[in-house]
Amino acid sequence: MASSTSLPAPGSRPKKPLGKMADWFRQTLLKKPRKRPDSPESTSSDTSQPPSQDRLSPSLSLVTSPSLPPTHASDRGSSRWSKDYDVCVCHSEEDLVAAQNLVSYLEGSTTSLRCFLQLRDATPGGAIVSELCQALNNSHCRVLLITPGFLQDPWCKYQMLQALTEAPGAEGRTIPLLSGLSRDAYPPELRFMYYVDGRGPDGGFRQVKEAVMRYLQTLS
Repeated sequence: MASSTSLPAPGSRPKKPLGKMADWFRQTLLKKPRKRPDSPESTSSDTSQPPSQDRLSPSLSLVTSPSLPPTHASDRGSSRWSKDYDVCVCHSEEDLVAAQNLVSYLEGSTTSLRCFLQLRDATPGGAIVSELCQALNNSHCRVLLITPGFLQDPWCKYQMLQALTEAPGAEGRTIPLLSGLSRDAYPPELRFMYYVDGRGPDGGFRQVKEAVMRYLQTLS
């Protein structure tokens, strides 16, 4: 008598029990994946490089302190350093270029004179009268660049009178430099003192420097 139990069809595989199937998945998930070896390129890219000197902050590597003119040891105790400037150059606005040339000559010499030039050294926002008076007080000598523009500028005349009022008897402190004018146009307020003639080849700059140095040497 034929059995009622059905046999699996030929070519078909028997199914795994559910418990064994779960164990197989669990073992598969628990297997650790193989670690891929690091390539030389990835190793070199991950390694941090030490900072080079070229990457320093500009505030540390590029900023330099301004150099100051040398000071002689014998001059440190002199009264010259009691004032901020050696020379105050008084000029009109239209003579700015000539004043700049004079200042460049005095500051560029071996004596390294300290000059006050109004448009360069005046305090921004300061009152004109206060700045002019302070410049005269803080300077040993005053060079008056007397030109046609100087005679027509009321501020220049104010500086001239202020310089004469502060030191009327100080010989050598006020140095007139006559340029572009005849002797007849020389201001009457200055007739009691000699002036430097600016018609020479150097514009009288050398005589002005010598006059300033002569006065500074009288300071103890």
